[in-house]
Amino acid sequence: MSNVIVTENLTLSYEGDEEVITNATFSIKKGDFVFITGPSGSGKSTLLKSFYGNLKPKSGSLIIGGLDMINIKKPKLQELRTHLGIVFQDYKLVNEWTVEKNVVLPLWISGYSEEVQETQAKRLLSHVKLTGKENKYPMELSGGEQQRVGVARALSKNPFLILADEPTGNLDEYSSSVIWDLMENACKQLDTTVVVVTHRIPVIFNIKYRHFTIDDKGRIHEVR
Repeated sequence: MSNVIVTENLTLSYEGDEEVITNATFSIKKGDFVFITGPSGSGKSTLLKSFYGNLKPKSGSLIIGGLDMINIKKPKLQELRTHLGIVFQDYKLVNEWTVEKNVVLPLWISGYSEEVQETQAKRLLSHVKLTGKENKYPMELSGGEQQRVGVARALSKNPFLILADEPTGNLDEYSSSVIWDLMENACKQLDTTVVVVTHRIPVIFNIKYRHFTIDDKGRIHEVR
């Protein structure tokens, strides 16, 4: 089983600031489902940003999908991101675009045919229980529905790695359960690696998972 994420003595900080993550060494394998927890301000979202190249490591090493994130060039980083599914807490949908167009954005960017886009949108919107809302706009949806669109978009290109930052933080119970089911199924059926930053691991979770926690000094520990 190959490693998807490998860190060694990884240290992260923002320019001019003190270290947020300190000397982290761990690996995450293909098909792992990982929860990352820790107190507010401990660096959970910072760690996730480094995984999709939004923050370069200060020192140590970080390998994502076999690529060195310290020395990665912009074209290679952009290519890597096309194979990642990223779910943001604030959805990051394009308000001027329909639900369907938001879902297929990664496919559109990559030049897939309209037929492929339509087929994938139909399938994914069915999975997130939004069939019939293809032509609605994000602002016409509830927060839970918007996040379900965000998850559908993240899954649209069958990514090898899903990164989710508090994906159910402000959602109702129904939308939360839909999102957890989707991520479980992606991991279980497609062998997708899933990394979720959260304040709280769901009480009912149907697959085996790993749990990393970050303490108030930026040190990462795996909970066994």
